[in-house]
Amino acid sequence: MKVCLYGQKLNKEDLTHIMSFISHLKDHKVEIYVYEPFFELLPAETGSSFKDHLWSSHEELIKIKPNVLISFGGDGTILSSVHILRDSLIPVLGINMGRLGFLAGVDKKLSSDAVYQLVHGMYRIEERAMLRLDSNVPLFGNHPVALNDFTILKRDNSSMITIKTYLNGDFLNSYWADGLIVATPTGSTGYSLSCGGPIVFPESNNLVITPVAPHNLNVRPVVIPDNTVLSFEVEGRTDNFLCTMDSRYEVITSDYQLAIKRCEYNVRLVHLHPSNFLKTIHDKLNWGLDQRN
Repeated sequence: MKVCLYGQKLNKEDLTHIMSFISHLKDHKVEIYVYEPFFELLPAETGSSFKDHLWSSHEELIKIKPNVLISFGGDGTILSSVHILRDSLIPVLGINMGRLGFLAGVDKKLSSDAVYQLVHGMYRIEERAMLRLDSNVPLFGNHPVALNDFTILKRDNSSMITIKTYLNGDFLNSYWADGLIVATPTGSTGYSLSCGGPIVFPESNNLVITPVAPHNLNVRPVVIPDNTVLSFEVEGRTDNFLCTMDSRYEVITSDYQLAIKRCEYNVRLVHLHPSNFLKTIHDKLNWGLDQRN
């Protein structure tokens, strides 16, 4: 078996868990390749064995052809890995070094069990839909995609903005608000949820449109089919607005023509047994837990 390790930062308190995970991989004769910026964070005496097994780009990842990419961090690290994985269809397993961990669902203390399940095929792969942005002005480099959400937001402390929204060219609504979120089912438990949007199951084939602090109280989140193309016209008292895809952002103006649609490929997430979406929301959101007893 061949795996690639990926991470963005390394806290001292997490080093023990990461090295334990790597040790268990070696015990099972797994071939290990390490993301070079992450390798540079490892202690010199620990990382020396990986000097000939480094990678740093999508192209190098494709050449290695790993069975799994293992992400050490939180959900943000998995969101970052999407831009390296791209359309490779390489599945990603998230080891949770962060806090909530909707996507990075494997506890960092369970390295032995996680490696055992991984090596023995005791997992399932779940397809997660993404968003792609089309714009008349290039945005977000050569990879304008998002796993969680796309947003248009007012900038700084300016007054609310107006976002005219169209579905397949037909007018939907003018949102007078601080912003607008278009979320995938994966992103429905993120920013959209905090703004009053619904939780959508990953296999639902839907998108959620959620306004941020709308001026009209009769405006509510809308769930639409994910084969819909959304387009937008943005107006406001200021000249600049923010446009985001997951954790990345760009400054735009009312001259930008923006359209969002489902990306032509998916992200593949590895789930160890017995993990599933219901278990995740029970564990992370305390659903079904009676605090009175």
